Amino acid sequence: MPALKKYPQELRERAMRLVEEARKEDPELSMHAAVTRIGQRTGVNADTLRGWMKQAAIDAGERPGMSTADAKRVKELEAEVRELKRANEILLAASSFFARELDPRLPW
Repeated sequence: MPALKKYPQELRERAMRLVEEARKEDPELSMHAAVTRIGQRTGVNADTLRGWMKQAAIDAGERPGMSTADAKRVKELEAEVRELKRANEILLAASSFFARELDPRLPW
């Protein structure tokens, strides 16, 4: 079960937009200072806001890392692999069972 989202999407978008605007208005303002200031004003934890900003930069191709779309695809593929392994185990057990039924002399 996925974790509950603490912050509504509208608040998330607004806080991120405010950080971007603050850094545009004051180019010398560090990311740390901007997220701390905006986080206090919006009620969003500064580390959470920093993570959102980092992921947005990755998704925009401005910074290296795994994009949200890639992470989602990896998660889907991992789930598919788990399901295929499970199905494979079931098929191996079934084939062993039927082989014993056909020839009881086999050591399986």
